[in-house]
Amino acid sequence: MDKQNRGWIKLKDRTLPEYLKGIDDFLNFAFSGSKPKRFIRCPCSKCNNFNYKSRDDVMHDLLKWGFEPSYERWEYHGESLSDASSDNDAGNDCDVDLEISDNSQTYSMLHDMHQSLNMDRGNVFDNPGPSSMNEEPNKDAKRFYGLLKDAEQKLYPGCQKFSKLSFIMRLFQMKCVYGWSNNSFDSLIKLLVEALAEGNVLPNSMYEIQKTIRDLGLDYVKIDACVNDCILFRGEEYENLDKCPKCGESRWQENKKKNVVPNKVVRYFPIKPRLQRLFMSKQIADDMKWHKNKRVDDGVMRHPADSLAWKRFDDNHELFASDPRNVRLGLASDGFNPFGIMSTNYSVWPVVLIPYNLPPWLCMKQPNFILTLLIPGPKGPGIDIDVYLQPLIDDLKDLWDEGIETYDASSRQNFQLHAALLWTINDFPAYAMLSGWSTKGKLACPCCHSETSSCRLKYGHKQCYMGHRRFLPTQHPWRMKKSPFDNTRELRIAPEPLTGDQVIAQLESLELLPFGKATRKRKRTTNVNHNWKKKSIFFELPYWRTNLLRHNIDVMHVEKNICESVIGTLLDLEGKIKDTIKSRLDLQRMGLKKQLHPIKVGDKYMIPPARYTMSKEEKINFCRILKDVRFPDAYASNIGRCVNINELKISGLKSHDYHVILERLLPLAIRGLLPKDACDPLIELSLFFGDLCSKELELNELDRLQN
Repeated sequence: MDKQNRGWIKLKDRTLPEYLKGIDDFLNFAFSGSKPKRFIRCPCSKCNNFNYKSRDDVMHDLLKWGFEPSYERWEYHGESLSDASSDNDAGNDCDVDLEISDNSQTYSMLHDMHQSLNMDRGNVFDNPGPSSMNEEPNKDAKRFYGLLKDAEQKLYPGCQKFSKLSFIMRLFQMKCVYGWSNNSFDSLIKLLVEALAEGNVLPNSMYEIQKTIRDLGLDYVKIDACVNDCILFRGEEYENLDKCPKCGESRWQENKKKNVVPNKVVRYFPIKPRLQRLFMSKQIADDMKWHKNKRVDDGVMRHPADSLAWKRFDDNHELFASDPRNVRLGLASDGFNPFGIMSTNYSVWPVVLIPYNLPPWLCMKQPNFILTLLIPGPKGPGIDIDVYLQPLIDDLKDLWDEGIETYDASSRQNFQLHAALLWTINDFPAYAMLSGWSTKGKLACPCCHSETSSCRLKYGHKQCYMGHRRFLPTQHPWRMKKSPFDNTRELRIAPEPLTGDQVIAQLESLELLPFGKATRKRKRTTNVNHNWKKKSIFFELPYWRTNLLRHNIDVMHVEKNICESVIGTLLDLEGKIKDTIKSRLDLQRMGLKKQLHPIKVGDKYMIPPARYTMSKEEKINFCRILKDVRFPDAYASNIGRCVNINELKISGLKSHDYHVILERLLPLAIRGLLPKDACDPLIELSLFFGDLCSKELELNELDRLQN
């Protein structure tokens, strides 16, 4: 479709004939093709190609919300690279049709890589453009582009199913999945070379295949680690040691005859070659500059580049910001059980980087995540995670100071690529591990730090955090109310988060614990006005202390915790309910909510029902709504399978299930079951998270939510 006549997309008046004709032309194009279509992705500024809708619904949304202005190449609606750019005409044909197993996600990703190679073939070689503007690719880029020949070379003359590269990748995948030994794999290769037709180009040894695999950049580095998380056996100081110099534990497993099997191994996937790889595809190289060249700056937050933290970083580091190709990264980490067996206590911690240069519909897609570390179990690393982050931090420091020579396929020039880490994203326990501020105890809040308002519950034996009214505007009426809260007026102002310089100043004056579980002795301290456990390794990055926002809380974890507590309290689920006899006794001790105080009858207590207490019939209706609900494909899992109406229990829900329940189902389920004064706060809470998780955030809307 002609790209020259798309000015209608940015028209503000959506009643003009030009806009109406543009919508009609777009819909005709999107619904055309050899196969009839009932639904397409809606490209309005609200759906942003996430929701599938019919033609009438898409037209309604485009008239109401407008066309997403940053969506210029209509890749989700049938526009190929050749349609978007005349430079790609020579690279779209491929003689090789890969046969993909439907249950092999790994091989599908390799197929996507193969397709990308074939598309870029025309970009790099067939349309060189003016010779004075082109540069020869560096050696890393040449090695990558050398794979193009293997991607288009047939396995043997007349082969229609496999190219040399696709067959090698399929064969190597089977070796990894089924655990073939190196000797058996080498023997199989020799047999296949003899069995295939004459003229086949299959390498005749495993060594030759490994050289091809290595050029794909899928390798990793094994680094031996102390079993107590004290050190990594790397660098001149520790590389040749057989014992940990801190705890004395052996580097090797004792039940082996030779010192060849280490006790613990961390796997590091170098980030430099994969950042270079982003610019070896013309389309991705263009997308990596989207935040500067194509982002619409209209005051609405759709991308991290619209945030104040991003803009503050640009102001502080103008030289880095001057080249839009320099990569901004986010870091995420969390533990999981790789075996899927809840009875097995094991925790592996992957560390993932997210490149934020890409547009919002690409940067959070799984193929663009960069796995950098796999930290083995059986227990989580805790605050010792800094020991395992050392190789990543070393690469990040080098990428900031020196950079790495990279070939840009879109401009056909070499440039010095730099990268910076903007922030981390994690749940609250992982926040403590990465930041160094413990999220337990009386000073658990990292934003309030030493000014955290908390008290110890006598009967609940837990720390209770109060004083949230400090964050309300100074004239807010809730500040002066006593009985609905803690029987006090709130006259204090909100505490200011610590700056990077303030954090460093505090840490330099403290005696912090050493790394290593065996060398760190647990000591009970009193009258401590801080919760620091370590100086985070991220402060080794030259720019980290000036970052406006260093650590983020994953909102879906927050939603999961809140929704789990709400449902547990409404259904009176054992272990999940928050309205217990201990909590009622604590209310009585603090003089709050007299109508909820327990009544002692003999040796037992009777708990008066609260406004949110539901009868058995109401609980059945609540569960039935959750069980009978149906969602479009890929919107949510089958929540009904987790609901047991007979036992009035809900179990087995994932974080995303709680996210859907809190934002979509909870208001529907409780309306009519709870009284208005109990129903309205829960509905407002649901709407709050719905607004917070929307794809577009307006600044005045955020101020309203804050107030």
